[in-house]
Amino acid sequence: MACPFFMPIEKLDGSWPHAERLPLGCGWSGHCTAPGHEHEAPSPEELREFCNLGYAEGCGRLPRERAWDSVRFAARNAGGGKNETSIRTQIHYVCEREHRPSDHGMLQYDAAAARWVEPHPDLRVQRMAECFLESYLQKRKRSVVIRAAAS
Repeated sequence: MACPFFMPIEKLDGSWPHAERLPLGCGWSGHCTAPGHEHEAPSPEELREFCNLGYAEGCGRLPRERAWDSVRFAARNAGGGKNETSIRTQIHYVCEREHRPSDHGMLQYDAAAARWVEPHPDLRVQRMAECFLESYLQKRKRSVVIRAAAS
């Protein structure tokens, strides 16, 4: 679950013992979009403790009035059997408030067309979905390589 006010920009190396378990599939640097703090760059500690993890009650930038506390993602491939070239990846998202779902939906990425079928209207959620997709696809590539090497 990432902070809903976090706008991830680029991947971070190190800092987490199991980075692939993070909500966006790895650690990200970026900037804040909270009202009054737009484009402020969080410190490395804030990125590690709040931005990449959500439920950032300890973050001084987090507004009291907000629709969400965190955003969570999951992915699965849809379509594209062995003989098909068009594969869509479905990205399911859940926006949470006080540890309960308050909004949810599904985004689809069409790999053949290299585009999102319908992007999320909130640019922050859309950018997080893009980061999550990038991490997800890299993880899938690694598992294919490992399986091929084991064969």
